[in-house]
Amino acid sequence: MQTAGRVEASLPISSDMDLAWVRQHVRQTAAELGFGLVEQTKLVTAASELARNTLVHGGGGRLESVRLANGHVRGLRLTFADDGPGIPDVERALTDGYTSGDGLGMGLGGARRLVHEFSIDSGPAAGTRVTVISWTVRPPHPRGEV
Repeated sequence: MQTAGRVEASLPISSDMDLAWVRQHVRQTAAELGFGLVEQTKLVTAASELARNTLVHGGGGRLESVRLANGHVRGLRLTFADDGPGIPDVERALTDGYTSGDGLGMGLGGARRLVHEFSIDSGPAAGTRVTVISWTVRPPHPRGEV
């Protein structure tokens, strides 16, 4: 049975400096949970992409992180939320190469590939909420959505 702890941190995302704090927090927490270096790097990379999207496309928002446990397997749930314009076509936004800005269009799809579980809730004028989960060893259930 998966158990979630309390919210470990709730960090603002309103500047480039906040992006650095998000990366530092995620790396430190993942290391404390026992993530290997490769898994730490994947999770920090995904978090960095999602935090940047929150800032650039959502006008800023928050990161909430929660430590998880499923037996001896530890995990980290990260939720990035903003009150921005939302994503009109989520499936299109998850397609590699699609961008609504001047980036490479790898952010959402790339972040999804770097974590064990991924979910997104967004719509026009509804803001965006992206939740990702990574586990220290392997997902305690089949790879899928949160």
